[in-house]
Amino acid sequence: MVNKELEMIVHLQDLDLMIDEAHDVEKLGFAISGCEELKAARQELAAKISKPLLYRYERLRGKLKRAVVPVKNDICLGCFLRQPTAVGAQGREGNEIFVCENCGRMLYWID
Repeated sequence: MVNKELEMIVHLQDLDLMIDEAHDVEKLGFAISGCEELKAARQELAAKISKPLLYRYERLRGKLKRAVVPVKNDICLGCFLRQPTAVGAQGREGNEIFVCENCGRMLYWID
């Protein structure tokens, strides 16, 4: 369950980043098509995520460009700080969503 929700949060973040990029390109004066479809897909995906997790994600996104980051070799790829070994072992199991003790981003393990 947690892995599925975390996966949806990662996809939501990808959509948010694409929407942000589209807005940046529009600010430069170029026409962008498909932005409305991205927003609709975002709304549809956000409706499937539990409200507390979505709120946590939205709060982090307000402060940080990337609210969810991977961990590789026990290093948070958001702030590049090594995570405690115990957190890494539990994080790989995927039963719980962990946050980086340094930057506060939600973490997922890719190794």
